Amino acid sequence: MKTAIQPKYYITTATCACGNTFETGSIKQNLRVEICSACHPHFTGKQKFIDAGGRVDKFKKKYGI
Repeated sequence: MKTAIQPKYYITTATCACGNTFETGSIKQNLRVEICSACHPHFTGKQKFIDAGGRVDKFKKKYGI
């Protein structure tokens, strides 16, 4: 493996939209994520709907729910 073409690897702090921060390894120095293990429904057990552009309402209207 050629060492001259490999990107630098940083220990960086990732910041979630919920405000949670954690350290991880990445080739980028700063990471901002939308969802993490502290706010993800799979890990928290809470169901959260994220309605992007009225898709849920459009689905309900289309199928008469």
